Amino acid sequence: MSELRKTPSLCPMCHQQGKSVDTATVKTLINISLHAIRDVPYFFCRTADCQVVYFSQDGQQTISKEQVRERVYQKEPNATDVMICYCFRHTPQSIQAEIETQGTSTVIEDINAGIHAGQCACDWRNPQGDCCLGNVHKFLKEIGYKTKSTH
Repeated sequence: MSELRKTPSLCPMCHQQGKSVDTATVKTLINISLHAIRDVPYFFCRTADCQVVYFSQDGQQTISKEQVRERVYQKEPNATDVMICYCFRHTPQSIQAEIETQGTSTVIEDINAGIHAGQCACDWRNPQGDCCLGNVHKFLKEIGYKTKSTH
């Protein structure tokens, strides 16, 4: 088993490096029977044009976009109505609408407030299994919105 962990975990479909994800995340987000989950490490495939969302480290099992409960931002990065923040239900469209109507965005502050209030559940709600703030910052940068430094 330790030898497997040392080897790169490549998606069996697109052959890109996967990101380790907790099995609890996979169990929470799949819309298929939990009998399908094996006692092996799982990885998240971030490649947009790949149908695989999760795959087992041994490459013997894949879970496709159609087999998860939520649409996946990394799989639809150009969709304006897909969640970019799964805990607080922000979409690219809602963020852009706020910027257009208010001249600013409070999305980062809103997410941080939720995190500090103990309301965040990214490890269960976000298909990538961790915080969405990196995705939100990247999206804001891509649309040319300048965020205030939080340092």
